[in-house]
Amino acid sequence: MAHILSGKEVAAALDAATRERTLALAAKGITPTLLIIRVGENPGDLSYERGATRRCEAVGIRCLKTVLPEDAEQDDLLQVIREANADASVHGVLLFRPLPRHMNQALIENALAPAKDVDCMTDLSLAGVFTGKKLGFPPCTPQACMEILDHFGIDCTGKRAVVIGRSLVVGKPAAMMLLKKNATVTVCHTRTKDLAERAREADILIAAAGRAGIVGEGCFREGQIVLDVGINVNEEGKLCGDVDFAAAEPVAEAITPVPGGVGAVTTSVLARHVVEAAENA
Repeated sequence: MAHILSGKEVAAALDAATRERTLALAAKGITPTLLIIRVGENPGDLSYERGATRRCEAVGIRCLKTVLPEDAEQDDLLQVIREANADASVHGVLLFRPLPRHMNQALIENALAPAKDVDCMTDLSLAGVFTGKKLGFPPCTPQACMEILDHFGIDCTGKRAVVIGRSLVVGKPAAMMLLKKNATVTVCHTRTKDLAERAREADILIAAAGRAGIVGEGCFREGQIVLDVGINVNEEGKLCGDVDFAAAEPVAEAITPVPGGVGAVTTSVLARHVVEAAENA
């Protein structure tokens, strides 16, 4: 039976440290502030927004929100970003993506000042992840995976790591972060041949393909650490991950649950980034 890697436990530790930093800033008359920008009413965005707002406010971060309609003009969104860039009281900006198709997402992403890019939206922040340089902030979700590994004392040095997923939001950054931790990394995806065989090779397996249960029976072996990034809704309407938990849990050494795993840590990482941005400012 696998040890459950509780994201709530990791989040609590991160939040306690972040709260101390917000108190230190408050003593200087500074209130760390996050601006959330949302276009439309996507249910997933709304859910994350509620969680992020609760987390940030709980550790002393002020949250502001700007909501534009789904059919908003691109220039309207760019104006919101320009105003945020110029507002010294706003330290971090979270923009929900993907944006509506009539908008040039790459242009809009790079309109944000990198110093306020707390979830790795700009090309400069991504460059920091891939070069290992301190440029901007890493994306919150793969960073949450690293925080879980660190919290539970899981040493990646020399380990074989397999990341299933190749997006710039999770998969590719997670691979770079694991390399930085001296793991030997393989990146797989939904079109990888012999996916189960590749997955079984992993000492550390990160599932981030965005498809419910894609990492299932035959993908696991004893001694594995399994981090499930997926957030999906199954046929029964219940939240589930990319990993078939029932197949993995009897075999793996340790696993994150869904919910209560990586997702629980992601908003804590976001909050910490906002505080770091306020300290830098």
